[in-house]
Amino acid sequence: MRRAFAAFGAFGAFWGVWGGAVPRVQQQAGIGDGQLGFALLFIGAGALPAMLLAGRALDRWGLRFSAWAVGALGLAGAGLALTAVNLPSLCAGLAVVGATSGAADVAQNAVAGRAEAVAGRPVITRAHGIFSTMVVLGSLASGLTSSLPLVAPFAGVAVLALTAAAALPHGGDQDRGAPAPAPRGPIAPLLLIGTLGALAFASENAHQSWSAVFAHDVLHSTVGTSAIAPAVFAGTVAITRFAAGGLRPPYARIVLLAGAALAALGAVVIALSPTLPVAALGLVVAAAGTAVLFPTLVGIVSRDVDESHRGRATSVVTTVSYLGFIVGPVYVGLCAEAIGLRGAMLAVAALGVVLAALTPTLLRPFRDRPGRGIPR
Repeated sequence: MRRAFAAFGAFGAFWGVWGGAVPRVQQQAGIGDGQLGFALLFIGAGALPAMLLAGRALDRWGLRFSAWAVGALGLAGAGLALTAVNLPSLCAGLAVVGATSGAADVAQNAVAGRAEAVAGRPVITRAHGIFSTMVVLGSLASGLTSSLPLVAPFAGVAVLALTAAAALPHGGDQDRGAPAPAPRGPIAPLLLIGTLGALAFASENAHQSWSAVFAHDVLHSTVGTSAIAPAVFAGTVAITRFAAGGLRPPYARIVLLAGAALAALGAVVIALSPTLPVAALGLVVAAAGTAVLFPTLVGIVSRDVDESHRGRATSVVTTVSYLGFIVGPVYVGLCAEAIGLRGAMLAVAALGVVLAALTPTLLRPFRDRPGRGIPR
């Protein structure tokens, strides 16, 4: 269990530091906003294929691969900070970061899933809570070290990631999966779970990416005050994940339906908010709803999959879900162009409604399997 928490902590610290360091990375590379936007696409370009391949590697090498993936992410971040001096080097560095991040994402969720299966009590949601907490702390650390060379905060993350990697077992038959046998059972149920995860991530990243813009452009708050909005969202996500971490598997379906409803309600409150405090209330409600969605879905898959195929199952679900993470902010942007930011928030609310409507149907392949972990 502690190993899963360490992996998620290192992962969150990396992305927290990255979020706070983006302006400095842009300045060091000497590029404009448009070029930065182009370069950021390479994160997803590197992550998606790595996620697909990571599952087979996990099933073959088990926790040993997890250690490699987590440690490599920290080193990739430090390497990026040292070498991103123009657009080509930044694109190459972000592709490597994306690949290691994608592999580490699949690995840490598989580690948490295994820990939950072995311990017989909730682990995944709390692990995601640690991730969210470390994102906030990493962002603050990045700001506090802004007077130091860019590599300094990333070097700190590298140390943390390597420490987490060292905590994961590196050998022993009990730490290895099967030698990559052919997957058992249909892949379709995993794709259905991934579809729900994509809707959840689209909603979550829409708020994380656009809440400050909404506060500034629609509610006319200052730049400094607007920056509080994503922090409110991330902080609420972390608190909710810790609070909900003790919920048992029989409540999984209820948690998903309640989370989707809260996500939709929060987005509606934001869309209709006349002032920043009301919008902040909507962000809290939306964050509380989205916080429980993906961890609950990973838990469902974790309880239903054979250990020898845990890596590939986690890989499929995580990869499909990640598509929503990429598309979510773009979805808001397109809607905002057509119907304004308030209308775009209503479009985000629609994601929660669709998720709630699809949940009973898309979970049925799991629920109907006797003796498995999915509640009836």
